This record gives sequence, C-alpha cells and structure tokens, in this order.
Amino acid sequence: MTSTDAHAVAEPTVEEAAALEQLYADFAAADMAPLWTQRAGLMPETPQPAAVPMLWRWSTLYPLAARSGELVPVGRGGERRAIALANPGLPGTAYATPTLWAAIQYLGPREEAPAHRHAQTAFRFVVEGEGVWTNVAGDPVAMRRGDLLLTPGMHFHEHHNTTDHPMAWVDGLDIPLVRQLDAGFFEFGPDELGTRATPAASRNERLWGHPGLRPIGAPPAPASPLMAYRWEHTDAALAAQLELEREGHPGVVSPGHAAVRFSNPATGGDALSTIRCEMHRLAAGARSATRRVAGSAVWQVFSGSGVVTVGTQRYEVATGDLFAVPSWAPVTITTNEGLDAFRFGDDPVFEALGLARTAVHNTQADEQEHA
Repeated sequence: MTSTDAHAVAEPTVEEAAALEQLYADFAAADMAPLWTQRAGLMPETPQPAAVPMLWRWSTLYPLAARSGELVPVGRGGERRAIALANPGLPGTAYATPTLWAAIQYLGPREEAPAHRHAQTAFRFVVEGEGVWTNVAGDPVAMRRGDLLLTPGMHFHEHHNTTDHPMAWVDGLDIPLVRQLDAGFFEFGPDELGTRATPAASRNERLWGHPGLRPIGAPPAPASPLMAYRWEHTDAALAAQLELEREGHPGVVSPGHAAVRFSNPATGGDALSTIRCEMHRLAAGARSATRRVAGSAVWQVFSGSGVVTVGTQRYEVATGDLFAVPSWAPVTITTNEGLDAFRFGDDPVFEALGLARTAVHNTQADEQEHA
C-alpha cells in the first residue's frame, strides 16, 4: 500500500452518512462548530484582510468638513465635528482598518468642543493651520502645523479655537480595537472649558520636552507624558538623517528615506500604548523599500507629492491625502519632488501579542523576513 493509499478515506455507508449528518445537526443545536470544516478560514496561510487599500483625497475631505461646519453644531451629544474615513471593505462600520479609526475634525472660528474622556487612545495630527488649543487633563496644548498631539485613554480633553478662522486636523483612535475587546468607557466632562489659557508651551512640554533628559521626580506612565511633539524637532531630525546619508554615514532606513518614531520619553517605547506614530521623509527622486507588516496602518501626506502603491492599487498623492494599508499588503512610495508622510499603525498591539511580522523587499530585489 502506498502512502497515498494509506491516507485514502473510504466512502461512508448509508448508516454512517446519516450518523454524520445527525452529528453536524447536533453540533449546530448545541451552538458548536467543528474546526475541520473551518480551518482554512480561521487559520489562513497569510493574512486575508477584509479591509481594502483606500485613498481619501484632502481636496474632497476638507470641503465636506467645511460644509459640516456650516450645518452641524459642536456641543453636548455629538461632542465633536469629526467625520470618519470608512473603508469600503468593512461595510456597516466607520473604520479605516479593523483596528484604527481616522477622521477629519473641523472646528470653526471661536468654537469650543466640550470636555469628555474615553478608554480609547487618541492623537491629533495637524496638516495646516494653527490657533486651536487642546486642553488635556487641564493642561493647554497649542496645535500647530506638523505637530503630533496626544490624548492617552481616560484623559479629559477639550478644544477651543482662538481665531477668526476655521481649523481642521486628523484624529486617530483605536476605536475598532477597543470595541472588539469590549473595553470601552466614556464620560462627559464639564460643559464649560476648564481653561482658556494659551501658553506657547504646555506644562507637560516644559517638564518632558527636553531631548534626552528625564525628570527624576516624575513617574513613568503607560503612555507618553509628553502631549506635544513639535514639527520643528521632527523636521530637524529628518533633515539630519538625510544630511548624514549624503556625508556617507548611516541613519536612514533605505536610500533617500529618513524616518522617525514618536516615543515615550519615560520608557523609550511607543508614545501611545496601542498606536505607533511615525514620520517619513523621502528625498527627491527616492523610492522606499517595499514593506509589508502583519497589522494595518493609515498614512497622511504632509507635504510634497508622489506615487503610492498598496497591493495592486496605485495612487498619485499630494498634501493632505490619506491612504489605508491593510494587514500584509505591500506598500511602496516613490517621489520626484520629495515627500513627507505621517504614518500611524497598530504595531504595538501586534508586538505585545507576539504576532508582529515584517517582510522587506528593497530596491535591489533582496527580501528578508523576520518575526
């Protein structure tokens, strides 16, 4: 008998077939399901995301947000004038990916968004404008172009626009993840602003915003105690990487591609416990390595233009445009004039669970994988 014959399965008898049919009926009646009928769907050879590559253009998003500013008030109930980016591969949801929520938030002249707090982790990234302050746990933090502003979970936060001009920014949260885990909590704060102060530097920046210097008297926290990562520091770090590359020194992630990760100054880990935030800069004429990761991400072009390939989709992108990268989808960025882009992803969650995996295919056609 050959090995093939040894694994051959005889046709069931009429009695056996009837017994098997009854077994499956009894499984269903007992709210059970056998693995052997579902293994391929439950444990695929590679991730099979329901989310699809998607591009949202700033030229479409901003006018729609402005129209909502004319028609939809900000106040108790709705709380925020935030319009979520809904991935068409996840119908019935307002999710950019299965773990990430992204929205454009619009605050009109002199408007105030009242305080609330929630278990979900949040950040704000500003593509253009200034004049809005976000008060996080009573600490007023200025919002300006290129800044990353954090709101860790269960921190009361409120916003107010001090100018006669509207301002819009991108919100990122882990709403889908928290909902899937049934870990959501929400609480209203006071109706009136806790403070209308507008300092150039918040208290958390004055304490934690000094590179390489940790205040000994301040205890560590699960998320970064620094609520504002200023553009001037990000810009300088990216510029220095490319300068060092031109001088023949290491530092870039691939030729012409500089990148930084926003970190918790108390621990050196990610700035947020469930969301990784990065800034990338591609020099004029550069092409990134093709990278795929287990886990999803959303990118926003901060300046410049280029071409992004996500899976089989090719997008020409410009300032403000956002695109979603599903789990294990290869992504490549090329640019003629140069491009800066902000990325946020669920990497910390995958790493904490031991599920992180990355594959890199560089421009010389080498490929490497590591867990």
